Order: sequence, then structure tokens, then C-alpha cells
Amino acid sequence: MNKLFKSFGNDLPASIIVFFVALPLCLGIALASGAPLFAGVIAGIIGGIVVGAASGSPLGVSGPAAGLAVIVLTAIGTLGSWQLFLLALVLSGVIQLILGFAKAGFIAYFFPSSVIKGMLTGIGLLIIIKQLPHALGWVTGTNSFGFSELASIKNYITPGAALIGAISLAILIFWDKVLMKKHKIFQIIQGPLVVVVIGIMINYFYQTGILNFSLNDKQVVSLPVAHSFNEFIGQFTFPDFSAISNFEVWKIAFVIAIVGSLETLLSVEAADKLDPEKRITPTNRELKAQGLGNIISGLLGGLPITQVVVRTSANVNFGAKTKLSAILHGFFLLISVVTIAGVLNMIPLASLAAILLMVGYKLAKPSLFSAMYKLGWEQFVPFIATIVTILATDLLKGISVGVLFGIFYTLRHSYRNSHHLNDVKKLENGQEIHHLELAQEVSFFNKASVIKVLDAIPANAKVIIDFTNCKSVAYDVLEIINDYETNAKTKNIIVEKIGYKP
Repeated sequence: MNKLFKSFGNDLPASIIVFFVALPLCLGIALASGAPLFAGVIAGIIGGIVVGAASGSPLGVSGPAAGLAVIVLTAIGTLGSWQLFLLALVLSGVIQLILGFAKAGFIAYFFPSSVIKGMLTGIGLLIIIKQLPHALGWVTGTNSFGFSELASIKNYITPGAALIGAISLAILIFWDKVLMKKHKIFQIIQGPLVVVVIGIMINYFYQTGILNFSLNDKQVVSLPVAHSFNEFIGQFTFPDFSAISNFEVWKIAFVIAIVGSLETLLSVEAADKLDPEKRITPTNRELKAQGLGNIISGLLGGLPITQVVVRTSANVNFGAKTKLSAILHGFFLLISVVTIAGVLNMIPLASLAAILLMVGYKLAKPSLFSAMYKLGWEQFVPFIATIVTILATDLLKGISVGVLFGIFYTLRHSYRNSHHLNDVKKLENGQEIHHLELAQEVSFFNKASVIKVLDAIPANAKVIIDFTNCKSVAYDVLEIINDYETNAKTKNIIVEKIGYKP
């Protein structure tokens, strides 16, 4: 009992901080996803209560993720309805459960870090592009806003919304760059919360005529306000199971499951590094917990859920000790939409857009491009290829192209490092001795390089093929060497094999 009470004493303050960080992000990510704003809150509640309870992560916090916002926005447009997307989300949860039971928690390690960084950067750039309209008060929506509209952006600005967006962005930058470094109180009171409060105040000044600007209904949060329990239950949306055989639904489900799992596993790795006690999260259990959360979120009308670095780092920084903090923050989200939905409806979308612009910037910092370039072409090319393809097409194609470039450089590296040809020795009788030392791992990808080296050996020479360091040599390569040994006699080449084990 004393241990529980002590844990509660640490976890309660941290859970309150996480709640204040999560609430604006839940609404903002729903906005970026083109989904009902209530869907973001649902995902936050389920991510806290359900995933928090089922997860084995002591400090990880789950909820709607900015990294999936672009996928959701595109998927809703592709499927044509929110109900069909919810079906895809339920199926993605089932896929994650299967991955968890199949012990696929190691899946993230098969994706090059350059591609993952490129994916997050591409998402960041897309978030910036998609949120500019809301930050500027463009009232006709975001779906047709792109590079062509940027050229004539002044035609889309609503002064009242643009003022809130500019003030919000300035506060966030000042908070992040200056105030948080001055005193811990500015870490406890998070910038996004301050932006939301100030946004509500400015909107109130508009409504009362203190400031001569205004916002219309499409420029503020629009959460349904329940006056009874039945009305609250009626706010939930349910998936359309009649489209269970729709190929596009399954395709989107697969994408959400894979990308969501990757983001979760990367966040788990980050959370474990942040944990002062250095506890290790069971990754397969985490996949199961996320799968369960996404199934329930899809059934109730919520957004996709992943473990999220921003909320997790806030949880760690403010002293959480157990997963009770994540669970409590979910209950606080639930209480807020039941009791203060009317107040939340005064939040300008420009304030949320400013928060997301900062999220997008942090995902796509200019310094990251410079850092990746300094790592060399092997890292920079897959990174850039992923970003460009995401911006030109979609997330799945971007990841696929990035992985292909990663594979290309891996094969190129393998091709160059399958063997080492030592200096040629020349005997008194003029015979050359070539010493070909094979690497520890020689795969069938190395066939071409081995053939090239052997074909370059001149007639009347001797070649020593050294297997001493080899742990594994592909049959294809052994076959080439054996065939070469047989045919070498025609060129009067002596072949000697060292350390060869048939």
C-alpha cells in the first residue's frame, strides 16, 4: 500500500502535465487528419486508459500521433467516408495483435534509420503545408491547398485568424527557445497549453467587440456538447463493416499497422533510454497493447493510436514512476470532454495549427538535412528519396523507395567488401601468386565481385583462396569457386584453398 501511495504521489503531478500537453495535441492532430475533432480526444482517452493498462511500458504514453495524420487525411479521401476509415483502423489493430503474437517486435530494426528519419521529415513538411491554411484563416478547407496557392497566399488570409496564428507561433517559439531554459515552471506549464488559453481569450475579445476582428464557425473547434449521458454516447461513430471485402480498406489497414507499429517501437526505444531506472519494455506486448487500443478506437470513432515521444518525454521529465501516470491522463481527458466541451469549442483552429506547425518544424529541422548530408551519400540519398517521394506521392511509396535505395547501398557495400585481395607476390620464375581472402559473410550478392576478381587473374599464375575467416559462404559462390578450380587448368592456373570446409 505504501509503495502504491508513493507511486501515486509521483505519477499524479506527471499525469496532469501530460494531460495539458495531450489535450491540444489530440485536437490538433484530429484537425491535421481531416477527422472529427472528437476523434482525437477518443484516441487520447483510449491511448491513456486502455493502452496504458495493457502496455508493459512503465513510462510510455500513447495517443493520436502526428506521424499518422497525413495517412489518415489521405485515407479518408480515398475511401470516401469516415466510417470506412474506422473499419480500416479496426483491421489495422487486428494486424498489430497478430504481429504481437507472432513476436514481430523486432520489425523496426529492418528499416534503415535514414528512411525512418526521411519518413518523419516528410511527414513534418506535409503537416506544415496542410496547417498553413488554418493558421492563416483560409476558410475553404485544406484539401485543395498546395504549392500553387502558396504563391498567392495573401488572397486566403483572414486577419482575425492570422493574428491568432502569428501570436500563437511567437509564443511557442519564445517558450521553447527562451523561457523553458530560464526556469522549471515554464517546463511544467507547457507552451501549447498557454497558446490554447490565449487563443480562447483573444476569441472572447473578438466576440465581445474589444478587438475588431471575428472568427466564423469553421475557424474554431467544434466538439459536440452533451447535456446528458445518452447524448454523450450518441457522439460516437461506428465503422461500416459492410465494406470488409474492400481491397482499399485492407490496404490502408496494412499501412496504418506497419507505420503505427514502427512509430511505436521507435518511441519505445526512446522511452527506455529516457527511463532513469533503465527498464526494458517488452516490444511484443507493446504491439498487442497498441493493437487492442486501435481496435477499440476504431470501434468508437477514434484516430489511430501509437506510443508518442512528446507525451512520453513530458511524462519522464516530470517524475512519473509507473504507467499509472499514462492511465490517469486518459481519465482526465475523458472528464474534460464531459464537463468543459463548451469551453473547448472556443479554441481557434489557428492556435492548434500553430502548435502543429511547431511539431512539423521539429520533425523537419533544417539542421537534420545538414547532419544527414555529412553522414555521406549512403545515408543522405535514401533520406532525400524518402522525403521527395512522400511529398510527390504518398507515405507508403516514400518508405518503399527509401528502402530500395537503402538496399542498393547495402548491396553495393556488400559487393565491395566480400573479399580482400592481398598484394601480388612474384616468384623468381616469374609466376604470380594472388591471395584472395574472403570475408566472414559471403552471400549470393557477392557472386559478381568474386567472378570479376578470379577472371582478372592472368594465365600461369597461382591463386590462394583463403576461407579462414569465413563463417558463411553462399552455395552460389562456392559453386563459382569450384567451377573456376576445374577450368583454371586450361589457363595453367594453380588453385589452392585454405581453411575450406566442404
